[in-house]
Amino acid sequence: MTPAMSHKPRYAQAAEFLRNVDEDWACLVDLVGPCTHDPKAAREPYEALVRAIAYQQLTAKAGDAIIARLKALRPGSSFPTLEQIIVAEFDALRACGFSGSKIATIKAISEGSLSGLVPSRAAAAGMDDEDLIRRITAIKGIGRWTVGMLLMYSLERPDILPVDDFGVRESYRLLKGLGEQLKPRDLREIGKAWSPYRTVASWYLWRVPRERGRVLPQSS
Repeated sequence: MTPAMSHKPRYAQAAEFLRNVDEDWACLVDLVGPCTHDPKAAREPYEALVRAIAYQQLTAKAGDAIIARLKALRPGSSFPTLEQIIVAEFDALRACGFSGSKIATIKAISEGSLSGLVPSRAAAAGMDDEDLIRRITAIKGIGRWTVGMLLMYSLERPDILPVDDFGVRESYRLLKGLGEQLKPRDLREIGKAWSPYRTVASWYLWRVPRERGRVLPQSS
């Protein structure tokens, strides 16, 4: 890498690719600026999945509080081990803020990690996206969205589009000035044009201004 290139933002190539999709994408990328997607590559899949379950259908603030209380069950550790989650009392996990169904799911994740159903990060590195999705969604309570977050934020996969995510679909609606959200299958088809950078495209869509008409000009 040349000295000049070393200062280039990590996702500059992806952002430039998206700018060239159409005028709306160019406007969004220019408005938001460089992509600062921040994957947590050091996390094992079980931890990433437990975190995703904690945040499921909640605000970031509420999810942060649940994770903080979960970590407090094991002071001095960065995150409970899967063995510790398996033996944790129901009431203790309930007090963290997990619902009964989420408790069942995080225990199943931990048990699946012990059995090998949920692969280690090293094992997952050799598996493709769809294989991982099929394997991990076999666990009750885990859908494609949850595995998508694992792929994007823990395994650093560059081409993930979580079409089941309400925020992604709503943001695309706002970006294009549509009257209603697209169905996931329709957005998946449209999103093929953003490959191989659909993870960065998702990052930008999550940052579409809520009041589109005052910030992003309508395409002619």
